[in-house]
Amino acid sequence: MIERPCRVVLLGMMGSGKTTLGLALAARTGWAYHDNDRLVIEATGRTARELLAEGHAALRGAEARALLAGLEVPPPAIIGAAAGVVLDDGARQAITTHSLPVWLRASPEVLAARAIGGAHRPWLVEDPAGWMERAAAERAALYRSVADHEVDTGRAGPSELAAEVVAWLRGTACARWLT
Repeated sequence: MIERPCRVVLLGMMGSGKTTLGLALAARTGWAYHDNDRLVIEATGRTARELLAEGHAALRGAEARALLAGLEVPPPAIIGAAAGVVLDDGARQAITTHSLPVWLRASPEVLAARAIGGAHRPWLVEDPAGWMERAAAERAALYRSVADHEVDTGRAGPSELAAEVVAWLRGTACARWLT
């Protein structure tokens, strides 16, 4: 049995379904869901788009701080992490030490279709499918290196995927919080 704190961190590219599955898991378990966008605003007082105007480093730093704040909430909890936190060595270490990470993956085509048009995703304006394919390929090994569980979000709806994650959680330290 995995004996880390019962904080489920949902990892994956934008469009992978972190918010959708996070909310479905919260409804199914009764646990609090902490979304990255909200955590970033709480940590900085600014949105991801406002931070990106200062440069990628400002956004990545804020996302890492938001993740660390999420990893301090009392268990049980569900945290939706920013897609790029996996690029940070310290964030990956914190995730594997203080949570039960779940990688939400889907094909680059599915990811791009879901993510295009998000006002908080300005880097997807030009060649969104190409950017998504490159970024997903670059990050796949990093997501896999920290994930305790993987879910293909392109194959089923949120309710079915939440049931799958809950079934997996029954073999972890979270089992005591599941009814």
